[in-house]
Amino acid sequence: MTIAEIEQQIIEEFDMFDNWLDKYNLLIEMGKDIAVIPERFKTNNHLISGCQSRVWLHADLVNGKLVFTADSDAVITKGIINLLIRVLSGQSPEDILKAELSFIDKIGLTEHLSPTRSNGLLSMIKQMKLYAQVFKLTTDS
Repeated sequence: MTIAEIEQQIIEEFDMFDNWLDKYNLLIEMGKDIAVIPERFKTNNHLISGCQSRVWLHADLVNGKLVFTADSDAVITKGIINLLIRVLSGQSPEDILKAELSFIDKIGLTEHLSPTRSNGLLSMIKQMKLYAQVFKLTTDS
C-alpha cells in the first residue's frame, strides 16, 4: 500500500468516532499493536529527544524499504508512534522523505494534543525522516 492509501484508511477509522475520548481510546488500542523494538535497541542512542515521554525508535532497511520498531513508556505516545509506523514502515526512503503526513491534521490529532505531546509528535516524524535520509544516502552511494 502507498502512504496515501494508508493515511486514508486511518482517516476513515478516526472518522467513525464523533468525540475525542473515543479517538484517544482508539490511539491507546493502536499502541497495543506496536511492532516493539528489540530490547537491545532500548538505549539512549535510540531515544527520541523532544518527547515528554520516553520513546525509542529503530529502523532497518529490508529490501529497499524501511522497517521501524518502537516503544514508549506512555500509552498515548505508544499509539502515536504506532500510527506513524503504520504509515511509514515498509516504505522506501524516498517515499518517506516526500510524505506530507496530512492525515495527522485531518484526524484532528495536532489540535487535541498538549503542546508537549505535539512537540513529541514532530520529533518522532523528524527522527523517522532522518532515518530515511541516512538510508537513502547509504543506498545512493
